[in-house]
Amino acid sequence: MHYEMIRLEDRPELMERAAEWFHKKWGIPLAAYKESMEECLTGEHVVPQWYVALEGARIIGGMGVIENDFHDRKDLAPNVCAVYTEEDKRGQGVAGQLLDFVCRDMRSKGIDTLYLVTDHTSFYERYGWEFLCMVQGDGEEEMSRMYVHTSDGDSL
Repeated sequence: MHYEMIRLEDRPELMERAAEWFHKKWGIPLAAYKESMEECLTGEHVVPQWYVALEGARIIGGMGVIENDFHDRKDLAPNVCAVYTEEDKRGQGVAGQLLDFVCRDMRSKGIDTLYLVTDHTSFYERYGWEFLCMVQGDGEEEMSRMYVHTSDGDSL
């Protein structure tokens, strides 16, 4: 399988398609994705950022980096969010490659530490993420797992 990792800021023409794709996967309003992606494309701030994996013209995976992924620990920022890989591409390393790509890209922008909220156990550890604590999601009854990824001290 051949696919490429894309920073939305490098391919702004993908914004509409990417916003629609994330909206369909997560059910978050399309306007919220568009607003965040438009902010990404202005280049005024390091966060938010959006990324997709493309196989040909098909989006097969994606994720973003936002300040807070709808949880009570506003001090744990920025957050990787909306991590998704198409079902027929799971187990082939797409999410791991995207996570690595995002961590390296954010490090190049001066952000060494990223956080991620999930209900998954053991998946993110495979890619260098460590369980940090439990957090309360906005409007959620159950607590969720917060992971942290800190890039090593290598030069940029």
